[in-house]
Amino acid sequence: MCGNPLYFENSVCVSCGTGLGYARAEREIVPVDASGVYVDADGWIWHVCHNLGLSGCTWLAPLEGGQCVSCDLTRTRPNDADAAGLANFPLAERAKRHLIVELDSLGFPLVGKNQDAVNGLAFDLLSSTLGQVMIAHNDGIVTIDLAEGDDSHRERVRSQLDEPYRTMLGHFRHEVGHYYEWQLVELAGDPGLLARARELFGDETTDYQEAVDRHYQNGPPTDWRLAYISSYATMHPYEDFAETWAHYLHICDTLETAVSFGLVPAAELLGRARFRDLVSDVWVPLSTALNLVNRSMGKDDLYPFVLADAVLEKLDFVASLRPAA
Repeated sequence: MCGNPLYFENSVCVSCGTGLGYARAEREIVPVDASGVYVDADGWIWHVCHNLGLSGCTWLAPLEGGQCVSCDLTRTRPNDADAAGLANFPLAERAKRHLIVELDSLGFPLVGKNQDAVNGLAFDLLSSTLGQVMIAHNDGIVTIDLAEGDDSHRERVRSQLDEPYRTMLGHFRHEVGHYYEWQLVELAGDPGLLARARELFGDETTDYQEAVDRHYQNGPPTDWRLAYISSYATMHPYEDFAETWAHYLHICDTLETAVSFGLVPAAELLGRARFRDLVSDVWVPLSTALNLVNRSMGKDDLYPFVLADAVLEKLDFVASLRPAA
């Protein structure tokens, strides 16, 4: 390749015209030949995912005409006659691929339901043009409303719910947080771990529907900022964990990007015993600077959240679930 900077979504180098694909095992964007083929260092042959034209997927698949690991995780997609759903489908798939790369980078296990029907993960990417879609997680199935890919729809919902932040990637990060709490906390078989989670987030066995009704009738407690990352996190312990998990991923990913572009020295991410110290020492100054950059452009804050001490403890707990390298 010519050395021109590449971006995660590129399927072709805009400078030299070389075809590109993402090799998950190598965590690299690699060149493919005119037939869309890549041969790795071990001699394995890989092919561009057949969903390149449908969803913009640039990942490599093991079989010619087949689909990649990321696309395998999608259990349901809009049908071919659903023009609105198909228009928003690529954004959802791109967010899912972004999520998978970060989970891989952090070392979290990722198994699809096509491999483990009980404990695996799958995504239903549904179009609300066919009826109301509830963004949710249930037993490893994450449901996403593709209408969230439309800027006007998403902004309208954000405004109605008085949210400071709402993105497609944020939905994926939040909902997969429910999955990992189920897998890494509830099913871990560690009474101490579960007790600590309940100490921080509350008892997850409390009635969820009652909590939802109470939240939307009464709103969050007036002092919620002292213990929660968002007002939505106050609704139920499950939502508190998922919101905290999403912010853990927000922070890790943004810090990695900042390091790669020289905004933060790589050494700054090392040598701290607790994740909360990294957040206080590196993330808070960086996010403050980025907020001020946005304000200089007349935009809203990039990270409009205040991290109270109780929130830092929750982030620390989520970070402790990361598997040892």
